[in-house]
Amino acid sequence: MSTTVEFARMNGLGNKILVVDMRGRPDKVTPAAAVALNADPHTEFDQIMAIHDPKAEGTDAFIDILNSDGSKAQACGNGTRCVVQALAAETGRKVFTFQTVAGILNAVEHENGTISVDMGRPVFDWDKIPLAEEFHDTSRIELQIGPIDNPVLHSPSAMSMGNPHAIFWVDKDVMSYDLARFGPLLENHPMFPERANITLAQLTSPTSLTTRTWERGAGLTLACGSAACSAAVSAARTGRTGRKVTINVASAKPPGTLSIEWRERDDHVIMTGPAEWEWSGRLDPSTGHWSREGTREAEAQ
Repeated sequence: MSTTVEFARMNGLGNKILVVDMRGRPDKVTPAAAVALNADPHTEFDQIMAIHDPKAEGTDAFIDILNSDGSKAQACGNGTRCVVQALAAETGRKVFTFQTVAGILNAVEHENGTISVDMGRPVFDWDKIPLAEEFHDTSRIELQIGPIDNPVLHSPSAMSMGNPHAIFWVDKDVMSYDLARFGPLLENHPMFPERANITLAQLTSPTSLTTRTWERGAGLTLACGSAACSAAVSAARTGRTGRKVTINVASAKPPGTLSIEWRERDDHVIMTGPAEWEWSGRLDPSTGHWSREGTREAEAQ
């Protein structure tokens, strides 16, 4: 068995993704390899989407997801779109079913190149998100940053979209808040025993939002698909919008939008947006040593 596997550097609205082909192998991308890859500016990433052979009947692959700190992630919507684009280019197929630790994801690539991912149902039960304290209504929980009488951020919506999320609604431009300072404090707040993704959301019209996210295990990110889904659900759940919105991801590069529908008939959240291939190479899943396609250079960490 070769020590190296194929991988692609891709992005979903700037969300930096490494899609790693682990099919036909019993091993996994190690946390040490993830940390080493993220330490290199050429392969720095938000999530690794490792494609493994299917484990469940009727699925096309099992997706193992790693954050840039080597920890596991349960879901990554932008990364899933990248996997769909990679497999569609390889196979010519347009419809896929994946298994993750968070459950089954169905996805389709459309003729215009955009990709829709069924992210499943949001979870609102406090103990399943999970939260450290019981809340009957998780659409607005007691949590704040800043002075008690004039908090900077307060009363987020909490839910699981495969992974824990807290959505703080703000009135000002989401880029005007020091999320780099508040993000780590909130991600690791005792309220979130499994840590949480922290998102700032601003209502910009009855059908549109702007978001910015501090991602659990990855930090400030250019985009986060599951966070966008959580913001859309929170907007509808709190009466700010209906069940279908356009989300402008404030830090996305290049700028772009996601279309999110919290489908009424089954409460599934459908996310539609782009994915982009950047370049390909090979890497050692145990160490993170890599080489770019067409070169002999290997970057050792």
